[in-house]
Amino acid sequence: MTEIPRLMIAAPGSETGKTTVMLALLSALMKRGASPVAFKCGPDYVDPLFHRETLGIPGYNLDLFFTGRETMLGLFCEHAQGHGIALVEGVMGYYDGVDRTVQASSHHLARITQTPVILVISAKGAALSLAALIKGFAEFKKPAQIAGVILNNCSETFYHRMKETLERESGQPLVGYFPRLPEYSIESRHLGLVPAAEIAGLRQKLARLGRQAELSIDIEALLKTARTAPPLIGELPVIEPVTRKRPRLAVARDAAFCFYYAENLALLERLGAEIVPFSPLHDTSLPGDTRALYLGGGYPELYAQPLGENLFMRGKIRDAVKGGMPILAECGGFLYLHDTLEDENGIAHPMVGVLRGKGYKTSSRQQQFGYITLTALKESLLLSAGETIPAHEFHYWGSTLRGDGCIAKKLDGRSWSCIVANESMFAGFPQLYFYSNPALAARFVRAAAAYVG
Repeated sequence: MTEIPRLMIAAPGSETGKTTVMLALLSALMKRGASPVAFKCGPDYVDPLFHRETLGIPGYNLDLFFTGRETMLGLFCEHAQGHGIALVEGVMGYYDGVDRTVQASSHHLARITQTPVILVISAKGAALSLAALIKGFAEFKKPAQIAGVILNNCSETFYHRMKETLERESGQPLVGYFPRLPEYSIESRHLGLVPAAEIAGLRQKLARLGRQAELSIDIEALLKTARTAPPLIGELPVIEPVTRKRPRLAVARDAAFCFYYAENLALLERLGAEIVPFSPLHDTSLPGDTRALYLGGGYPELYAQPLGENLFMRGKIRDAVKGGMPILAECGGFLYLHDTLEDENGIAHPMVGVLRGKGYKTSSRQQQFGYITLTALKESLLLSAGETIPAHEFHYWGSTLRGDGCIAKKLDGRSWSCIVANESMFAGFPQLYFYSNPALAARFVRAAAAYVG
C-alpha cells in the first residue's frame, strides 16, 4: 500500500480556470517544499507541459479509457511515490466522460483513486445561485468525492461577503478564491492552451500565480484534506528490456512537435531503447546511429514554412523512411510526412513527401474528435491483423490521405479507415498510449534493434 496525500482540481466545465488554479497551487506547494507531483485526467498533452514547466519534473496522464483500473493505479502509485502531495487536474466538466456517461471522467478517476476533489467554480455573474451549482455537483453522483470549493474570477470582498452563506446553503466548505489576473492569463489556440515553451516570461507568471494562491487560498486546509485520502494499492507488471542493443530512437521535440505522453517515452526506455531528441525545425541531420523515428503531434501547421525550408532534414527523413527505418508518426508527425501541408493562411508548403497526400486547413475541429478503438486490418510495425488498441484523435487539420491499415470506431458506432501501416511504418491521426498495450511498444523497440541502415 502506498500513502499518497492527494487532491483533484476539477470544475463544472472547460474554460472555468481550473488550469490556472492548478498551476497556482503547484507553484505555491513547490515553494513551500511540499514536493508536489502533477497528473492530468484524460488524453491531454498541453496541460502536462505546464505542470512540467512549473515543477521541473514530468507531468503524467491518468486515463481510464486507455488503461484498466489496475494499470492506472500502478502508474499513479509509481509516479507519486516519494512525493509529498499529488495534484490531479480534471478534464472538461467533472462528470463528463465517454459517450454521455461518467466513464473515464474526472469523477470516475476520483472515485477509483479515492481522491478528495476541490471544485473550481467561476463566480462571474452569480451570487446565491453558486450554492445551487455547488450543491448540485456534490449530490449528482454518490460518492461525489467533493471536499471543498475555490471561487475563481472572484474579488476578496465578494468572497468574504458570500462565504458563510454559500457554505451554509451548499453544505460544502469554501477554501479560497482566485481573482481575475488578466496580465498573467495564458492564451489559448485551436488545440488548447498555447504550449509552455512559447510563452514569454512564463516562470514569472507562474511565480505570480503561486504568490496569489498563498494570499487567497487556504493551503493548509488543502494539505489537511489531501492527507485524508486513504492508502492506494497499485503496482505495474515488471517490464523487462526486449533487447540489449540500446537502439537509438530519435524523437522529434521542438515547437512544432511537442505532444508526447511522458509514460510512453519512459516505457520505451524500460524496454531497452535510448531516447534521443532532435528538431525537424532546426537540425540538419538525424542523431548519429538512429535506428527508429518517433514523430509526435504538435503544431506543424504553425511552422509549415520553416519545416518546408529545412531541406536537409526533410531529405534525411525521406531517406530514412525509404530505407525501411521503423517510424511511428502521430497526428502532426503524420502531416509532416505528407507531400504538402497548409499553414494557417491556407498556403501549402512542401513537407517530407513520403506519403502521397496533402494536409489542409479545415474550418472546424475534425469529426473524428475523441476516443476511438483501432482494429488492425493488416500486419504492421506495431499491430497484428485483428489486434485492437484504444486511441484518441483531436485535430483541426485534415488530410487527403486516409490510410487503410486500421478501422477506427467510436462508441456511438461511427467508423472510418485510417493509418498508413506496413512492416516499417505506422502513421496516422490517432494518438496512442503505450500502457494500453505494452506489446505494441515492445515491437517498436525490437524493430529498432533489428534495423540495419
